Amino acid sequence: MATIMRTKQGTWRAQVRRKGKYASGTFRLKTLASEWVTETERLIDLGGEPTSRKARKARTVADLIDVHTTDLQEVGKPIRRSKRAVLEALKRDLGATRINALDRSSLIAYGKMRAKQGAGPVTLSVDLSYLHTVMTHGAAVHGVSLDTECLRLARKALSRLGLVGRSRERDRRPSPDEIDALLKYFDTKTNMIIPMGRVIRFAIATAMRLEEIFKISWDDVDFTKRIVVVKDRKDPRAKDGNDQKVPLLNLTGYDAWHLLLEQKILTGGKGRVFPYHHKSAGTAFRRARQATGIEDLRFHDLRHEATSRLFEAGLTIERVALVTGHKDWKMLRRYTHLKPESLHQLQSEPQLTQEEHMRFLAEAR
Repeated sequence: MATIMRTKQGTWRAQVRRKGKYASGTFRLKTLASEWVTETERLIDLGGEPTSRKARKARTVADLIDVHTTDLQEVGKPIRRSKRAVLEALKRDLGATRINALDRSSLIAYGKMRAKQGAGPVTLSVDLSYLHTVMTHGAAVHGVSLDTECLRLARKALSRLGLVGRSRERDRRPSPDEIDALLKYFDTKTNMIIPMGRVIRFAIATAMRLEEIFKISWDDVDFTKRIVVVKDRKDPRAKDGNDQKVPLLNLTGYDAWHLLLEQKILTGGKGRVFPYHHKSAGTAFRRARQATGIEDLRFHDLRHEATSRLFEAGLTIERVALVTGHKDWKMLRRYTHLKPESLHQLQSEPQLTQEEHMRFLAEAR
């Protein structure tokens, strides 16, 4: 069954329901709508899947990327900066390739080309992952005829060649001397606008990421419960709306609550807690690292240090997760590079009974 109706905007809306399948499209002219209805009904009768108007226009990889981007924008899910950069690179290097010419050999050639450009195994893995997302979106949402199997085979071949791979788990922890050197460097920089010494101490006290620290506002702080809400916290599954309450503790050698109160005196408790740009703080950290001669240390390693210190303080993995925001406890295993001497402190500390453990889990939910 097919219907063609005129919309309030003056266009023509066509709908086809046939053999349990459904398709629709909007057209400028009624004749175009009629032609689409005939073509769609014929395709369904032949056992094919109805394609949307967007899909019929998609001829190249660039077209598929545009369809994917537009669809997400229409449902209020605009593409974020990092993904947008990858998709733009795909359009630049692979966009002109026609969909029907996208096969295993062309994808392998693309991977080798990216490797020659300097893309590492992790970068190329991300490229192929987003390409797979775009291809499956076109096939699933718009019925575009695509060979996604060729991408799987190409990825396997590139993996065998060592051009695709996972990132190595980083286990770098700054030494006490390195932390002291950084703090001394910043504490003696009286002309610095950003209080980097306090930022570093706060990072080790809270296990927050650099961007999270500079995003929190005073409205996010619960002064009664000593908790701060980190909004849209990073999560591999859902970042938007992933607001998490982080307790301000004194377990890592630095008192998060005391540091926050110091910052309140400077800001007057208005606006953001650290009213500076996180990129400027990142630049300042790298300059300090270079000036102090510290090698291979990133600001994110302070999160690693903070998490490890929480374990060394005797917190259970579920309690550490309440601070770090990890939903998958398996991810916390890479942070448990504990110092052997810290185990002596745990001998005299009472352990949770199974009943207390279960009650804590229920409260945490």
